[in-house]
Amino acid sequence: MAEPVLALRDVRKQFGGLVVSDNVTFSVAPGELHAIIGPNGAGKTTLINQISGVLMPDSGTILFGGRDITRLGPPERARLGLARSFQITSVLPGFSALENVALAVQARSGSSFRFFGDAAGETALNEPALAALAEVGLADRAEVPAGHLAHGEKRALELAMALVTEPKLLLLDEPMAGTGREETARLIGVLRRLKGRFAMMLVEHDMTAVFALADRISVLIYGRIMISGTPDEVREDPQVVAAYLGDELE
Repeated sequence: MAEPVLALRDVRKQFGGLVVSDNVTFSVAPGELHAIIGPNGAGKTTLINQISGVLMPDSGTILFGGRDITRLGPPERARLGLARSFQITSVLPGFSALENVALAVQARSGSSFRFFGDAAGETALNEPALAALAEVGLADRAEVPAGHLAHGEKRALELAMALVTEPKLLLLDEPMAGTGREETARLIGVLRRLKGRFAMMLVEHDMTAVFALADRISVLIYGRIMISGTPDEVREDPQVVAAYLGDELE
């Protein structure tokens, strides 16, 4: 069996008397799209912050490609191939879609930002940026300022920015948040096309997206993993239905 891209072992995080990650253990296989679901307050954001390095766990171990990254910060984890898209879009609104992605290429190369505004004018940055925009369906929006893009297009732009970092694992923090039905369907299509190229971990409330995309699902309730399994196993588990999915699937 191939070594997991990501493995958490007994990860625990506590704020005062509140335990928000309660000995969390699970793994993400190469090429797998692994979804984390659960009600508000379950600890999903805290968990993804620990995986990305924004927060450090109080105890436990986080392995990335077999390497212990538990005490590494976000820049070090990004250099190892861990990329993240945020629940709130993080694009530069005054720059074009192409410039946003070109700057991500520039950051991956370790370049300084002396020529910040001219990033998309360099062929070495421009070509991979255009290719990434085409992959997420934004080729015809390359010259549009990011601030003028529709909300769903901004989420697709974030995906393009992550793609050019050549991730081994992409953390997706509620990519469907705030999107309409058509935008959600479009993003599902983009993620479906990307599946298998690298591992993805999806934190999402939209159960249509989760069950359309996930290879495996872990259900987080009060900081603990209730079950990890296939979509069918999770959908049919009576405890999960009672605790969470009953309302979500109505």
